[in-house]
Amino acid sequence: MIPLLCRWLAACLLSFLPLQLAYAQLSIEIVGGAAQAIPIAIVPFEAEATWPIGITGIVSADLTRSGLFRMVDTNGVVPRPSKAQDVQPAVWRARNADAVLVGSMLPLPDGRADVRFALVDVVKQQALVQMSFTVSPQQFRITAHKIADIIYEKLTGDRGVFSTRIAYITKQGSRFQLIVADADGFGPQTVVSSNEPLLSPRWSPDGTRLAYVSFESRKPVVYVQSLETGQRHAVANFRGSNSSPAWSPDGRKLAVTLTKDGGSQVYLMNPDGSGVTRVLTSQAIDTEAMFTPDGQSLLFTSDRGGTPQIYRASLLGGQVERLTFEGSYNVSPRPLPDGKGLVFVRRDGGRFQVATLDYATRQVQVLTQGPNDESPSVAPNGRLVIYASREGGRGILAAVSIDGRVKQRLVAPATDVREPAWGPFPRS
Repeated sequence: MIPLLCRWLAACLLSFLPLQLAYAQLSIEIVGGAAQAIPIAIVPFEAEATWPIGITGIVSADLTRSGLFRMVDTNGVVPRPSKAQDVQPAVWRARNADAVLVGSMLPLPDGRADVRFALVDVVKQQALVQMSFTVSPQQFRITAHKIADIIYEKLTGDRGVFSTRIAYITKQGSRFQLIVADADGFGPQTVVSSNEPLLSPRWSPDGTRLAYVSFESRKPVVYVQSLETGQRHAVANFRGSNSSPAWSPDGRKLAVTLTKDGGSQVYLMNPDGSGVTRVLTSQAIDTEAMFTPDGQSLLFTSDRGGTPQIYRASLLGGQVERLTFEGSYNVSPRPLPDGKGLVFVRRDGGRFQVATLDYATRQVQVLTQGPNDESPSVAPNGRLVIYASREGGRGILAAVSIDGRVKQRLVAPATDVREPAWGPFPRS
C-alpha cells in the first residue's frame, strides 16, 4: 500500500498541468454575495482626477469584492461633498444609502498628497470616522486599502483584510513560482522560481518570512525565506521527506512533518532548523500539523484510526483527541483565529469540499461544492477562506465567507494557480 503521505504529495504534484502563456496578475470576480448588503455611497474625492491613480475606485472595488456592500450611485449630486459637514443626510437617504464616504486628495508642494476622508452615517446623521494621511502617489493603493479596512470595521464590526497579502504557487510550463501579492491580486512579486515543484507556503506571524517546501534537490526540503532581504535557508533537509511547515503564533517554532526516523511524524524546531524535537508518537502517519491560536495544541491529520481524520494534540500534557468523525476522509486542518473551530477538507462521494467544524457543537458546515477544492487558508479576521480549486482543466483560487454566502473566483489567465496562503494583518 502506498503511504498516505505519498498519495497526498502525488495528488498535489499531479494537479499542476503544463501551460503555455506567461504568468499574469490575478483577477477577482464575485460569484455570490451576502443576502443583505450595506448600501454605501463613495463620492469621488476632491482633486482626485488630478492624480494618475485615484483612491475611491480602489476602496469601492475592495468593499464590493467583500460581498457585504452595495455601491450607491453618486452621479447628479451637486455640489459634491468632500467633508463630513457637507453631507446632506436627506439627499443620500433618498438614494437609499446608509453611509457616505467623502474626502479629498490635495497636492502638496513636495509632490505628495494630503488625503483626508470622512465616513458619515446618514441614518444617525453623524460622522463615524475622520482621518488624514500624507502620502506619495506610490502609496495611494495601500492608503485606499487602509481606508477600506476602516470602513469595513466601522460598518461590520470585524477587522478588514484589504491591506493583507496572499501567497500562492503558479506553474507555467515546467516553471514553478512562489508569488506574493496584495489581497486583491495586485502587485504580484516572485519570491522564488524553480523547475521543480514548490508546495505549502506558510506566512510567519509578523509577515516578514515564508516557510515552504521545494523539490529543487529532487526531494522535499523545507525552506524559510525572508521577504525583506530575499535570503533563505533550508531548515529541514533530513533523510526522506520534509514537509508541511507551520509557524507557532509567536513565530518562535515551526511544526514540520519528517520521515527521518522511519515514519511520517510531526516535529517541532526553531526557525533556523535547530532544536528538532518529535512531539507525536504513533505507528500511524501523522502530518499537516498546525498550531492552535493559543499555541498550546496542534491540529493534525492522521490515519491512526484507520482512515485520514483530524486530531488535536496538547503540547502541554500530550493528550490526543479525535475531532472529525463524519466520513472516511477529512484532512488539512486550519484553525480559526478565534480558537472556536477549524476549516478542513472533506471528501463526500468523491467530491473534495471545504468545510468548518465548530468545537462546541461539533457541527460541520460545508462551504464549497467541490469537486476538487483543497488547500484552504483562513483570512486573519476569520471571515473568509481562500482555497485552491479547478476550472477548465487548470488550477484557480477561490474564496468563500465563513458562512458560505459570499463567494469569489481568483483567476490568472492561462496560468495554473495552487496552494494559497493568506498572510497576517500588516504590522502597524
